[in-house]
Amino acid sequence: MIELTNPITLADFFGVLFEGQKISLPKSVSDRVNQSHTFLKRFAKDKIIYGVNTGFGPMAQYRIDEGDQIQLQYNLIRSHAAGMGDILDPIYVKSTLLARLHTLSLGYSGVHPSTIELMTELLNRDICPVIYQHGGVGASGDLVQLAHLALNLIGEGNVIYQGKQTPAAVALANEGLQPMQVYIREGLALINGTSVMTGIGIVNAIYGKRLLNWSIACSAFMNELVRAYDDHLSETLNGVKKHNGQQCVAACMREIIADSRLIRKRHEHLYSRKVEESIFKDKLQEYYSIRCVPQILGPIWDALQHCTDTLIEEVNSANDNPIIDVASESVYHGGNFHGDYVAFEMDKLRISIAKLTMLMERQLNYLLNSSLNEILPSFVNLGRLGLNFGMQGAQFTATSTTAENQTLATPIYTHSIPNNKDNQDIVSMGTNSAWLTKKVIDNAYEVLAIQLLTLVQAVEALECEPLLSSKSKKVYADIRSIVPIFKEDMVLSPYLAAIKDHVKTHD
Repeated sequence: MIELTNPITLADFFGVLFEGQKISLPKSVSDRVNQSHTFLKRFAKDKIIYGVNTGFGPMAQYRIDEGDQIQLQYNLIRSHAAGMGDILDPIYVKSTLLARLHTLSLGYSGVHPSTIELMTELLNRDICPVIYQHGGVGASGDLVQLAHLALNLIGEGNVIYQGKQTPAAVALANEGLQPMQVYIREGLALINGTSVMTGIGIVNAIYGKRLLNWSIACSAFMNELVRAYDDHLSETLNGVKKHNGQQCVAACMREIIADSRLIRKRHEHLYSRKVEESIFKDKLQEYYSIRCVPQILGPIWDALQHCTDTLIEEVNSANDNPIIDVASESVYHGGNFHGDYVAFEMDKLRISIAKLTMLMERQLNYLLNSSLNEILPSFVNLGRLGLNFGMQGAQFTATSTTAENQTLATPIYTHSIPNNKDNQDIVSMGTNSAWLTKKVIDNAYEVLAIQLLTLVQAVEALECEPLLSSKSKKVYADIRSIVPIFKEDMVLSPYLAAIKDHVKTHD
């Protein structure tokens, strides 16, 4: 059980999303939320407060009579539940729900405590709102997507419950739960924030880090197979380049290859003997995709770290409007719902993962092209050349998927379409960016699966499994438990899908 405290951490999200842990609300959270709600209710009695006694957006100039103020909130939720496209996978919806729940629990939104209590029950009972891919421009928050979450809380719309789409009213009734009651501004507080883009972004960051770890492992494996020299990974060489990510990647790779019997020491092979050849048979330096891995993956390491820090800052922020501050006994109107922080990080992460995919594709190409590696049969074909094809077909998939990632890497941060009667005249498109980043990460796992299968086939071709480092042997054994050694051609798609599932669920 995770107690929802401030600040919430990445580990808390991981526990809920990947380990199935439940959450609880300490009394201090309920008290804080109740104080905010009670203050707003009193403060708004004789003052004009946006979204409490006014219309929304360009219609904020219209005052709403006290007798219509509750209906106003229901109208907002229902009118904005206009999403379309694919339904978000449950893990992204749960992340969204946890992100919104935590933001409201900070006590700056004026919601009734029963709102966050019901949201907690949805999370703990695995009742997943149906939220659509298309809908948000990420400026006045994720209005449309979050409206579908709010719709479920008032007992309308559909949820994913017990593995299938179910009317929210039925799911709530089955669990003995009552729909949310609107007291003052629960509708606006629920939909006016960055929690969808942030929720998707947090899952992206977790999967992105796992993907990076696998790419580091594959890169070390590559160095072993080609019997690379050790100095390009050395602490000395990487230490004189003052970037943390590069140094961390190099250190990880050194740890992986520490007990390898394939990596060559330049000092032993070239510095401790007199070299008399005029033409060297062995490469003095490997191709960039092998020896420049710390320099290529290092920026991605740093980008992922900064992205994660920004997302956790965002989820620990009050990101709706207006902000209710009990301490100063005032209500502040502004734009904390704007999603530029998340949008920018999602663009950078998407570009990073596209570059990582390109590295994997180039490493794969090196293994498959016998003219480059000069040690393996074409396409790592363990059968009869000409009759059998090895990994030839799979390369097409890797190449086309990498090309798609290159296209999807185009930044969205620099795109804005004014809307909402030009009230929202510059927007973030953060949710679009987060969702496209999700797609790029998923694509990258497909290329990774092809690379891993090629690596283990290469081990058979070189008959070098006993010489691998212990960590590379573990990778080899894991993949071999999914795909047997094959010489005869076979349908690879089911095996590749199984490898993808394995690497997405294991570090």
